[in-house]
Amino acid sequence: METKWLEDFVSLAETRSFSRSAQLRHVTQPAFSRRIQALEAWAGTDLVDRSSYPTRLTPAGQTLYSQSLDTLQSLQSTRAMLRSHTAAGQDFIEFAVPHTLAFTFFPAWISSLREKFGPVKSRLIALNVHDAVLRLVEGSCDLLLSYHHDSQPFQLDPGRYEMVSLGREVLAPLCRANAAGKPEFALPGRIGQPLPYLGYAPGAYLGRVVELILKQSATAIHLDRVYETDMAEGLKAMALEGHGVAFLPLSAVKKELRSKKLVRAGAGLEMTLDVRLYRERPTGRDAAKTPAQALWMYLQAQAGASAARAPAVR
Repeated sequence: METKWLEDFVSLAETRSFSRSAQLRHVTQPAFSRRIQALEAWAGTDLVDRSSYPTRLTPAGQTLYSQSLDTLQSLQSTRAMLRSHTAAGQDFIEFAVPHTLAFTFFPAWISSLREKFGPVKSRLIALNVHDAVLRLVEGSCDLLLSYHHDSQPFQLDPGRYEMVSLGREVLAPLCRANAAGKPEFALPGRIGQPLPYLGYAPGAYLGRVVELILKQSATAIHLDRVYETDMAEGLKAMALEGHGVAFLPLSAVKKELRSKKLVRAGAGLEMTLDVRLYRERPTGRDAAKTPAQALWMYLQAQAGASAARAPAVR
């Protein structure tokens, strides 16, 4: 039995909806249902009355629900006590960061922090966006650094989690330049002659953003997917070799754009994303003593100062 099954079950008991709980737990509904079924197999009895809507718990489910709350709370308290024994790591702030931001935004951002905030001891866990969010939800990191777009929001309870905006990122179509400095593959392409397309793997966050860009385009875009990966750095390498068009964060290709090794493959096909930092709202008396808390208070103050300097909208 896995503890995440209990967390899934508690969520289901509280939302009374498989679809809503799947969103909150950042899994597909079929995967969420399989985990509830696995818990029922472990318990040896039905825990959910599937004949009713909204979903109700069986008597056995009600018993497990109350026990699960105590069990999960006890495990969280135990983990906090165990972490307090690791004195060597107390000064480190653990960041869960998607691969692309780990390569592009994070190093420069940490450098800028050292100039004004001071030295930061950081431990970076590079993951895909889905797993990075799970790290935060499961309490396995201090802070989550990720992209945000209103069309692809995270289902994070604002009562439990808070965020601060750190900047913006632009996603745009790029490809290798030819000898004349023009794009080797100029969008939008033509019917019968689609352009080779270097895409993100199915389910990747940036891949869903690109799908929205293409869907909203006023002109039909003709692409032939010839390669895919969930890492922007992989797409960048393939684009530099001339394998096709890739939608890349501009922060990841600053040098290549300056040297004109990569150029825009088309106009009007960009999307601006927020870069945000998330954390679970702290509880306990010594929350303010932790390095992560000190950094968070500094970033909130910086965000407030930037908002105050912004011109009023009339």
